[in-house]
Amino acid sequence: MLYRERMSGVDTAWLRMDRPSNRMMIVAVLVFGERLDMRRVRSTVRARLLGYRRFTQRVVADPVGHWWEDDPAFSLARHITRAHLPGKRGPVELRRLAARLAAKPLDPRHPLWEFTVVDNYLAGSALIARIHHAIADGIALVGVLLSLTDPTPHEPVGGQPQRLRIASEGRWTLDELVTPVTGILKGAVALSGNVLEKYLALLRHPTHALDYARIAARVGEDIAALATMPDDSPTRLKGRPDVQKRVAWCDPLPLAEVKAVGRVLGCSVNDVLLSSVAGALGGYLAAKGDRVAGVEVRAMVPVNMRAQDAEASLGNCFGLVPLVLPVGIANPFRRLYEVHARMEALKGSYIAALSLGLLSVIGFVPKPMQEEVLDVLANKATAVMTNLPGPQRPLYFAGRRLEELMFWVPQSGNIGMGVSILSYNDGVQFGLITDRRLVPDPERIVARFRPEFEKLLVALLMEPWDVRRDPGTIERELAAAARALE
Repeated sequence: MLYRERMSGVDTAWLRMDRPSNRMMIVAVLVFGERLDMRRVRSTVRARLLGYRRFTQRVVADPVGHWWEDDPAFSLARHITRAHLPGKRGPVELRRLAARLAAKPLDPRHPLWEFTVVDNYLAGSALIARIHHAIADGIALVGVLLSLTDPTPHEPVGGQPQRLRIASEGRWTLDELVTPVTGILKGAVALSGNVLEKYLALLRHPTHALDYARIAARVGEDIAALATMPDDSPTRLKGRPDVQKRVAWCDPLPLAEVKAVGRVLGCSVNDVLLSSVAGALGGYLAAKGDRVAGVEVRAMVPVNMRAQDAEASLGNCFGLVPLVLPVGIANPFRRLYEVHARMEALKGSYIAALSLGLLSVIGFVPKPMQEEVLDVLANKATAVMTNLPGPQRPLYFAGRRLEELMFWVPQSGNIGMGVSILSYNDGVQFGLITDRRLVPDPERIVARFRPEFEKLLVALLMEPWDVRRDPGTIERELAAAARALE
C-alpha cells in the first residue's frame, strides 16, 4: 500500500487556487556562465532534491480531503526536461521561455514540479524551475533550490540535502516586522478570547475544521477585518488578468551601496529597496501618460512565520502583510521617508498571523467559497511582492557557478503583478512577472529600478554630510538636492 499523508489546510488552499490566469507555481531562473552537464544535473537532483519526500509524491483526493501519496510511476526523466533557445539565445529569448512556462500547468498525475535545462543560453546554460505552491511557500522553496548548491565546484554529489537558511547572512526582510507574532504561533503569548486564538486552535487541530457550516460562518466573521481595507488606486497595473505572462529582471545592484545609503539616511535596506520599487512603478505610469499624483499601490507581502528551528521544513507557513507603496511621490527622499514611516507603523502587527489562520481555515471550506474570499482580498491589492536575502557568496550547482538567481511567486485571485527582490553574492536583483494584457512591457518598469536608487546615491554624493546634524535638516537638504535632479 502506498504511503499517504494528509495535506494541511493551508497547502490545500494553495492547491485549489490554481486558475488558467494565475498558475500557483513558484518560478525561478538560475543562470550559469558555463554549460551544465545533464548527467551531473540529474545525479545532483536525485541525491539532493529527492531527499525531500514531497518531490516524489503526487496529490490525490477523496471525499474527506486531499493527500500526499507516493507516486508509483515516479520518473526523474519526466521532471527534468531540456529546451533550446531560438535566435540570439539571449535574455529576451530566455524571458519569453520563462513567461511561457509560467503559464503552463504542471501535470496533476505526478509530483507538482519540473526543471527545464536551457542548454544554449549565451555562452552557458540556464535552469527554469517550476514548483507548485502546495508543496511549500516561496521562502521554503528558495531554500530548497539553494540546498542543491555547494560552496565550491568540486563537492561530492551524494548525501543529504544541505538545507541553507535563507536569512543566514542577516535579517532585513519584512519578516522583521512580525517577529513578535512568530512567538504567538509557538504559544509564547496568550491572547485569550481573541479571534487569533481561534485560528491557532484550528491550526493545532485541523480535523476539528471539517464542519463546513461552522467554518463558513467563522470565515464570514473573521474576514470582515481584512475586507474593510479600502481598495488601492485604480491604475493600468490592476485588472482581470489574461492567461499569458511576461517576465523581466535587471542586473544586480551592489548590496554594499544599498546598505550604505540606508545607513546614512537612517533607513533599512528594505526601506531603500521598496522606495525604489515605488519610484519605478510611478515612473512607468507617468511615462504612459497616467496621473500619478496621490496614487498608491498595495502589495501583499508574504512574511515567514516559521520558528527558526523549523526553517528547513516544507509546506506553507507564512502570513500576508498589506503594504501600500506611495508611487505618486516623485521626490525620492520624501518617498523613502514615507515608506520608512509606513514600515514602522506595521511593526507589531498581527495581520500576518491572522492571514495565516485564515488560509488554514479556507482550505477546508467548499472551493467556491474559498475563491470568493480570496477574490475579496485580491481586489484590495495590485501586486504580490517577495523580498528575500540569499547567501552573499558564490554558489555552485552541478559543478557550475551560479551567476544569477531570479524567482517569482504566484499571484492569487485576479492580481496581475508579482515583484521579487533577492540578494545573492553581494548583489540585489529585482524581478517582475506581469499579465500580458495589463503590463505587456515589464522590462520598462525593471529598467527604472536602478535609476530610482541612483537618485538617492547621487544626491548623497552631492551633499556635504555630517551625521551629527539634525535629521530634519538633513532630510530637507536632501529633498532639495533631489528636486534639483528631477
